[in-house]
Amino acid sequence: MDDSLHVRDALRMCLSEMAEIEVCGEAVDGLDAVEKAMLLVPDLVLLDLAMPEMNGAEAASILKKNMPNIRIILFTMYSENIGMALTSAAGVDVVLSKPDGLSQVLKSVKSLFAS
Repeated sequence: MDDSLHVRDALRMCLSEMAEIEVCGEAVDGLDAVEKAMLLVPDLVLLDLAMPEMNGAEAASILKKNMPNIRIILFTMYSENIGMALTSAAGVDVVLSKPDGLSQVLKSVKSLFAS
C-alpha cells in the first residue's frame, strides 16, 4: 500500500466512507503488499510507486501475474506520465498523482467497480 502511516490512515478513512468497500489489509512496503494480497485475495490493491523493499510497479507486476483479475491503482508523486508508462508493463488499471488528492481515489475506485 504505502510506507507512510499518514497516507494509509487517510486512505483507510476515505475508503471506509464507501459502503461497498471493506479494507481488508494494509502494507508498509512493496514486499509486504504482495505477501498480504496473496494471503487476503482482495478485489483491489492501492500501491505507492515509491516504496521500500519493492516498488509499486514491481509489486503490481507480481500481483497481476499471480492474480490476473485483481484491480490495481498506483499512486505516484511524480507526473502521471511516468506512471502511465508503467501501467501496461505492470498491469496497473489506474495511475493517480498523489497531489491530486483523495477525491480522485474515490472516483477511480467507483469507476473500476462500475465496469
